[in-house]
Amino acid sequence: MDGLDQATTRARQSLKQLAAKGDVKSARLLAREVVRTNKQKQRLTMSKARLGSIQMQMQHQASLVKVTGTFQKSTEIMKASNALVKLPQLSATMREMSAEMMKSGIISEMIDDTLDLDEADSELEDEADEEVDKVLYELTDGKLGLAGTVKDSLPATQQKEDEEADINTEAEMQRMQRELQDLLTG
Repeated sequence: MDGLDQATTRARQSLKQLAAKGDVKSARLLAREVVRTNKQKQRLTMSKARLGSIQMQMQHQASLVKVTGTFQKSTEIMKASNALVKLPQLSATMREMSAEMMKSGIISEMIDDTLDLDEADSELEDEADEEVDKVLYELTDGKLGLAGTVKDSLPATQQKEDEEADINTEAEMQRMQRELQDLLTG
């Protein structure tokens, strides 16, 4: 394009010089060449615009192909997830858990309503615990006293078991994530 612009500029300068000399015949020939050059320049601009449009359409098609591939991968992942989750079993477990939580909530409310704990009641609770310990001691013929007292915290071995269970659960989650990643990349 730059070459055409330079050639057109030179031709116009020459045209002016020929017109100034009075060479009308040569000036007309040169003017025709300038007009042809301008038309050629317009055709090149139109071709360039068409090529740009075609390039954009090709990029759009490539993007659609990528999106389609992503949807296919997503579908495969969902199928794999559904196979791993087993929805009916999960639903049954959730219903059971909900029922247990409801029972626990109702029982907790009943206990709270019955005891209506505040600072004065905490002394009664301590006395009640002592009385229960005495009754159990009597019922077990003194063997309960040999067992020791129950602590509020879990023994160290129970804590270790809980930590190991947490680690095992985390390891299982990592394994499932690796499998999912393998499915995505594979």
